Amino acid sequence: MKKELKPKVLAQLRRAEGMLKKVITMVEEDKYCIDVLQQSLAVIGFTKSANKLLLENHLCCCFKTGMKSNSPKKQQELIDEVLQIVSKV
Repeated sequence: MKKELKPKVLAQLRRAEGMLKKVITMVEEDKYCIDVLQQSLAVIGFTKSANKLLLENHLCCCFKTGMKSNSPKKQQELIDEVLQIVSKV
């Protein structure tokens, strides 16, 4: 992973982790549903942000390097991996 992206990814994941703990506590305490949903959506936002950075890193490093390969099979495997991930978004 690119050195400059790792702290950003970790920061987003740690924020998501903190927010998720808050959401769990809110559910345990029977907080107002909309308030819980808002916090839950914040968790999703942080994980989406981390996922975007991870995908960017993969495309700029692993994917780019692999596509320079002379192996059409390897190139197709990389394309299939990215398509599989994108279809889950």
